[in-house]
Amino acid sequence: MASGSDRNPIIIGGLPSQVPDFDPEETAEWLDSLDAAIDERGRERARYLMLRLIERAREKRVAVPEMRSTDYVNTIATKDEPFFPGNEEIERKVLNATRWNAAVMVSRAQRPGIGVGGHIATFASSASLYDVGFNHFFRGKDGGDGGDQIFFQGHASPGVYARAFLLDRLSEQQLDAFRQEKSKAPYGLSSYPHPRLMPDFWEFPTVSMGLGPLGAIYQARMNRYLQARGIADTSQSHVWAFLGDGEMDEPESLGQLSLAAREGLDNLTFVVNCNLQRLDGPVRGNGKIIQELESQFRGAGWNVIKLVWDRSWDPLLAQDRDGVLVNKLNTTPDGQFQTYATETGSYIREHFFGDDHRLRRMVEGLTDDQVLHLGRGGHDHKKIYAAYKAAKEHEGQPTVILAQTVKGWTLGPNFEGRNATHQMKKLTTEDLKRFRDRLHLPITDKQLEEGYPPYYHPGAKSEEIQYMHDRRSSLGGYVPTRVVRAKPLNLPDDKAYAVTRKGSGNQAIATTMAFVRLLKDLMRDKEIGKRFVPIAPDEYRTFGMDSLFPSAKIYNPLGQMYESVDRELLLAYKESPTGQMLHDGISEAGCTASLIAAGSSYATHGEPLIPVYVFYSMFGFQRTGDQFWQMGDQLARGFVLGATAGRTTLTGEGLQHADGHSHLLASTNPAAVAYDPAFGFEIAHIVKDGLRRMYGRPNAGEDPNVFYYLTVYNEPIVHPAEPADVDVEGILKGLHRYRAGTEGAIPAQILASGVAVPWALEAQQILAAEWDVRADVWSATSWNELRRDAVRAEEHNLLHPEEEQRVPYVTRKLTGTEGPVVAVSDWMRAVPDQISRWVPNQYQSLGADGFGFADTRGAARRFFHIDAQSVVLGVLTELAKQGKIDRSVLKQAIDRYQLLDVTAADPGAAGGDA
Repeated sequence: MASGSDRNPIIIGGLPSQVPDFDPEETAEWLDSLDAAIDERGRERARYLMLRLIERAREKRVAVPEMRSTDYVNTIATKDEPFFPGNEEIERKVLNATRWNAAVMVSRAQRPGIGVGGHIATFASSASLYDVGFNHFFRGKDGGDGGDQIFFQGHASPGVYARAFLLDRLSEQQLDAFRQEKSKAPYGLSSYPHPRLMPDFWEFPTVSMGLGPLGAIYQARMNRYLQARGIADTSQSHVWAFLGDGEMDEPESLGQLSLAAREGLDNLTFVVNCNLQRLDGPVRGNGKIIQELESQFRGAGWNVIKLVWDRSWDPLLAQDRDGVLVNKLNTTPDGQFQTYATETGSYIREHFFGDDHRLRRMVEGLTDDQVLHLGRGGHDHKKIYAAYKAAKEHEGQPTVILAQTVKGWTLGPNFEGRNATHQMKKLTTEDLKRFRDRLHLPITDKQLEEGYPPYYHPGAKSEEIQYMHDRRSSLGGYVPTRVVRAKPLNLPDDKAYAVTRKGSGNQAIATTMAFVRLLKDLMRDKEIGKRFVPIAPDEYRTFGMDSLFPSAKIYNPLGQMYESVDRELLLAYKESPTGQMLHDGISEAGCTASLIAAGSSYATHGEPLIPVYVFYSMFGFQRTGDQFWQMGDQLARGFVLGATAGRTTLTGEGLQHADGHSHLLASTNPAAVAYDPAFGFEIAHIVKDGLRRMYGRPNAGEDPNVFYYLTVYNEPIVHPAEPADVDVEGILKGLHRYRAGTEGAIPAQILASGVAVPWALEAQQILAAEWDVRADVWSATSWNELRRDAVRAEEHNLLHPEEEQRVPYVTRKLTGTEGPVVAVSDWMRAVPDQISRWVPNQYQSLGADGFGFADTRGAARRFFHIDAQSVVLGVLTELAKQGKIDRSVLKQAIDRYQLLDVTAADPGAAGGDA
C-alpha cells in the first residue's frame, strides 16, 4: 500500500488532503482491506464495495463530500509540500518593491492634467502568484524555442511593468508614460497587454475578459499540433493563464474546458486568482466560488489544485480532531470571508471562532494580531510553489489552481477587500505611508509629502536585483518578451494559381469551390504546403472541403480508434495524430481561437503557419468579432473565409443565416483586409497578394500583421478565364473594369461585387438591347479597401496642404467615365455607400437592407430590388434624373419586369452547396 510521501499529493475525486489523520493505524487497516479486495476479487468487486460503503455512510448521515468538490482546504497536504528552493527573504524584498512601484505608477498616472486611470487592486491580490512564476517557472525564449506562453491577467499589467522596471527593462520615464502612448511616445506604456502597441514586450492580449482562458486552451493545443506535425519542438513549452474568479462567469472562460481535458493538455495550467470580488462586489457573496469552480473543472476532466490557506492555518487544522474547523470553513460564504478581510482580529475571533468552544480553544494562544493575519494561500510563496510544481508534474490532464487571495492586499485598510477597490486608482499620503511601512521600504515621510510619490529601486548591484537577473537567466530570459524569428517563406510561383485563373470552363461552381480548388493546389506546394492549417466549425462538407480528408486528414492526437461509417467512400472522414485540418466542432469561438494561435505561430514559436478559417459568413464577425479584434491585437496573420456570404444567396436558411453586413463589421477592424470577389481569377490574385504581404516580403510601408477576409458564395456560376488585359492592380485595390459596354448610345456605369457581378452583366445586356444604354460593368472587389485608400488620401491632404493633393484610387479610376454610377451587391447599401463621397459621378446604391428570410434566390432579390431587372431600373432612374431619358420610362420598366411582384421573378439556381 502506498502511504505518506509515496502517495500522489494531487488527490482527485473529492477526498480531503489537509485534514489530519488522528488514527493512522485504523486508516491503514481500512486501506489494507481495500487493497486485499482488489487483489483477491478484482477492481469491479472493490468498486461495488466502495459504492455500498458510500451508500451506507449516507444512510447513517455521515457527511461524505460529493465527488465534484472537496473540503475548503488546500489540496496539497502540508506533509506533501516539496522543498522550496528560493530565498524567501530576498523574494519578499523583490515583491515589496514590485508592489510599491506598481501602485505608485498608477497613482502618478492620476496626477493633475493627466488622470488616465489604471488598476492597482488586481495585481495587489495576485502579486505573489506572479512572483513565484517569474522566479521559478516561467521559461523565456533565449534558448531559441518559444519558451512558455503566459496569458497575464489584463488588470495586473502594472505589476508586470513594475517588475520590468526593477530588471532595467523599462525606465522611470516609461513608467511615468503609463497609458500615454501618443503624448509620451516613444516611451508610452499600454494600459493592458497589447502586442500591437508593444510588439517587443507583450505576446497575448487578454483584457477582453474570457478570451484569455479560451486563447490559452487553444494555444496549448496548437503547441501539440506543431509538435505532432514536426514543424516545431514545443515539448518544453507550458501555457500559463492567469485569470480572475469574476472573469470565469464569461461563457468563453469555461466553454472549451472539455477540449483541453479530451486532448489531455497537461501542458496547460490555469491560475484563477480567487480574490472573491468582481469589479463592483463579491463574486459569490452567498456562495463559494472556489467550490463552484472546482466542481466545474472536475466535471470537465481537469486536475484541480485548491490553494486556499497560507501556512499560518496549518497548526489550527492539525488540531481539528472533530472536523469542526473544516466544517466552519466549508459553510462560511465568500461574502463573509470578504468582510473578515476588512475587520479586526477581535472581530474574527468573535464571529468566526466564537460560536463553538472547540474553535475558541484553537485560537486561545493567538493574539488578535495573529488571528487577523491568518492568511490566504495565494499570498504564501511556499504554498504557491508547491501548487505550481504539482501542476507542472501532473500528466494526462490540464490543471487549474484555485488560489484564494484578498483584493487590494497590502494596500491598506482603505483598499483591502473593499467593494470599491477596483475603481480606486490613487493612494493618499496617509495610504502611502501605511503602504510603505507594510513593505518596509526606505522611503521618508518627506519624500511622500513633497511632490509625487517616488519609485523605489534598490540599485542594479543590490542583492535582490542580482537575484532577479539570476533567476531569469536560469529560466531562459526575460518574460514577457515577444520575438519574431521567422524568415520570409519561399512562395509558390504562378503555376500554383494557373488552374484557378483559367476559369471553370462549362462547369458552374461557387466561389467557395474556386477557393477550395486553389487551396488544394497550394497545399501541394513542397515549400509551404505543410504550413497551411485548414480550420472549420463542423462544416467541411458544406464548403466542399471534404476532398481534403484523404490527403490532409483531420488532426486528433488520439488518431481514429474506430471504423468510420463512411470508410468505403472516396472522401471518407479520416482522423490522424499528424492530421493537418483542425475540426473544432460547432464552435466558432474555438475555431477563431485556433486561427489566432496558428496565425501568431510565426512569433510565438518562430514557425509560420498559414491558417485558413472557413465558416458560415453570418457567424464570423457577428459572432466572434471580439476575437477578430484580439487577432489584430496579437498581430496574427492568415486567411478568413466567410462562406455562404450574402443576404440572398444562402437560400432557405432564413434570417439568422442571411449575412448582409459583415463587410461593415470588417471595416471597423484595422487588421482586416476585406474582399468580395466575383470570380476565381480574382481570388487567385488576392490570395497570392495575401501570401506575399503576410508571409513573403511586404512592400515598403505595408503592414504584414493583417489578415485577409474574403467573402465567398455557394451559388454556382460559370467562372470566366482571366482576361488577357486583366487589371491586377485594380483587383487588389478594390475596383477594376471587368466588361466595357459596347452597344447603346447612353453611357452609364454599374459597380458590383461578389455574386452581384453576374446580375450586373445581365443588366448590361438588357440595358443595351431594350433601352439603348451602354453600361460598363466594374467588379468592386473591395468596397472597404477603396474607402481606406480614400480616407488615407484625405488625411494626408488635411495635414499637408502645401503638397500635391492626393486623389483617392476610386476617384482616379472613375474620373473620365460617362454617366451615372449605380452600385449593387448582396449586402446592405451601407457597404457600397462607403465610397459614395469619392465617386466623381452621380451615385446611387442598391442593397439588401433589412432582415433576411427563406425563399428562392430570385424572390429574395426581387424583394430587395437588387436583381438584374432592378439594376436596370436603378440605372434608368439615375439617367432620368440627369434628363437623359424621360421619366415615363421608369413606370414602363417597373411594369415590364413586374418589379413589384416577387412571384414574377425567375427563382434562379436552386441549392448550391459550396
